[in-house]
Amino acid sequence: MAGLSYKARKRWAIAILLVGLPVYIVAAVTVIGLVHPDPMDKPSILVELAIYVGLGVLWALPLKFIFKGIGKADPNAPTEE
Repeated sequence: MAGLSYKARKRWAIAILLVGLPVYIVAAVTVIGLVHPDPMDKPSILVELAIYVGLGVLWALPLKFIFKGIGKADPNAPTEE
């Protein structure tokens, strides 16, 4: 997937955000629920933060190459003179 065109990476980025982000949210809430099953016994804010950040990094690092440069103009587009 490293040789994807700009358009393909942009499409994959949108698809990943539409599908992957909700999956990340469900996974993070599930992990918090598994760590502390009693809703009245809330984990410390540092434990919650560590879980959310850890899962966010695990979710984003493998997909970094797809999102890199998506916000910039298409480098392969013809330039206007």
